[in-house]
Amino acid sequence: MAGTFELFVDDDSQIRFRLVMPDGHVLAVSGQFNDKHAAAAAIEEVRECAGTGLIRDVAPPSPGVFRASPSHPRYTVRSGGRRLNALGAA
Repeated sequence: MAGTFELFVDDDSQIRFRLVMPDGHVLAVSGQFNDKHAAAAAIEEVRECAGTGLIRDVAPPSPGVFRASPSHPRYTVRSGGRRLNALGAA
C-alpha cells in the first residue's frame, strides 16, 4: 500500500508536507512553503521523480570499512581483508 502525503502547519505558521507510511511512520518532512498550492506542486514533483530516483551515497563510510581503489569501484573491503560486493555480501 502506498504512503500518504499530509499537509500541515508548522510552528512558524508555514505549510509543510510529510510522507507517512500506512503504519503511521513518518518517512520524510518537507521544507517550508508559503501556501498549500506551492506545497501541492512540490508533492507532484516528488511523485514524478521519487520512483526512478537513484541513490547517491554521500555519507562517510562506517568505522572499519575501507573503500576499494578506483580500479575496483564495485567493491568495498573491510579491515579484516574480506572482500565484499557492492551490496555487502561476501
